[in-house]
Order: sequence, then C-alpha cells, then structure tokens
Amino acid sequence: MKVDDVTISRLIIEAYGRKMASILEVDVALVGAGPANLTAGYYLGKAGIKAVVFESKLAPGGGMWGGGMMFNEAVLQTDAVPIAREMGFRLADRGEGYFTFDTVEAAATLTAACIRAGTSVLNCIRVEDVMFRESEGQKRVSGLVINWSPVMKLDLPVDPLSIRASYVIDGTGHPANITDTITRKMGVRLNNETGLVVGELPLWAEAGEPFTVANTNEIFPGLFVAGMAANNAYGGPRMGPIFGGMLMSGKKAADMLVERLAK
Repeated sequence: MKVDDVTISRLIIEAYGRKMASILEVDVALVGAGPANLTAGYYLGKAGIKAVVFESKLAPGGGMWGGGMMFNEAVLQTDAVPIAREMGFRLADRGEGYFTFDTVEAAATLTAACIRAGTSVLNCIRVEDVMFRESEGQKRVSGLVINWSPVMKLDLPVDPLSIRASYVIDGTGHPANITDTITRKMGVRLNNETGLVVGELPLWAEAGEPFTVANTNEIFPGLFVAGMAANNAYGGPRMGPIFGGMLMSGKKAADMLVERLAK
C-alpha cells in the first residue's frame, strides 16, 4: 500500500474538524479530565447524554497518573469498587476494605471507558472563560470559552471559540477554575455558606472522601462541581492518593444531570 504524507494530514484535519463541529452544542460540557469527570463522562455517555470533556494537558487522567508521591499505585475503598470494576479497573484486595490499583493503567482505562461510552475527550484545550446568559432576571452558566493550551501558556493574542452547553461540570481539581471564574468576573454568589469559593482544607482522607461526594451538586445555575473542585468550593479537606470519592462524585454528578435533562 502506498502511504502519502499529504493524505495523512488531510485525514487528520477532516476527522478532527468533524469531531470539533459535533461538540459545539452539547447537553453537558465537562472541564478537566480527572477521575471524577471521566467517570461522569462515562455515565453520561452510557445514558445517551451528549457530552464532551475538555482537558488542558496532553494526557487525560488528572492527578491519578502519579499515584502517591510518584509511586504509581493508589487506593480505593469498598464503596467505590462497583464503579471501578464496571469501568474495567483491576484491583488488588488488601483487606479491611482497602484496594490498590495501578494508576497508569487506571487513567488509561478511565479515559477509554469514557470515550467508548460516547463522550468525547479533547485534550490540549483550555477553558479560559464561561458563557453567561440572563433570563427573567436569573444569570446562568450556558457554555464555555475555549482556546488551545499553548496559546494560553504563551499569552498569544488569539481569540477563543465558544461552546454552548445546557450544563457545565467544573472538574478542574484543586483550583476549581470555573467556579473561581464566575465569582471573580461576575461577582456571583455560590450555593454554599459564604457565597464564595472557600478553598480546601489540609489533608484528612476520612473526612475528605465523603465530603467530596456530599458536596457534588449544582453550585450556581448551570454549573456543577465534582471531585476536588467540590472540596475547594465548599471548604472540604483534601485526601491524597485515594480515589474512591472521585469516582463516586463523578457518578453522582452524572446521575443528577441525567435526571435533570430528562425533565
């Protein structure tokens, strides 16, 4: 078979163009391809919800790749095992409700499960802003403003593109970038005790894991928080290299949105 270099380039451009055009209007746009949002993307896709995940880095998976201090193993607790096994994790039972897993394999497995369920994952794209709309006096997050990550890093004067979404999930982890953006730029009040991004507390896994799941919700009209973004927004502890709360948070966000979009 003859292989033509220009044909290769054209096929890539055409395929990516179709992919990008297909996600300009979605039901759910997820920011950050960490374990919570990849899990949410899996369950949204499985339910037939049109969704897309934007990841600013080259590799999806968030902080999962590095495990604990670059030992590429991490921990799950019993509560999250059914979710992990559904998506194809290989777990080692360490007794007393603890399971360990290879984080490199898990990050790849999560990403593949999300995409194969029908949710696109687009890497090297950074969300630089949100789309806001106001109807009947109520402000609402209604989409995202995206650009290439290298453009943002180099601070080039390149205008972004817009994505319309019925809902957005902030899964940007510790910074809670999207939640921070709407409070900083729009002066909005969040659905928490202070109305502002509280910031995360020091590490306490036993408290942080359930806190993540409990505070996965719609924090402002059109905007959900999941994973460590929920801890940051509501002032919960961080929890280190245990990921059960991330998976359960992602599933909870997806379940809530499936119910919301069915109305």
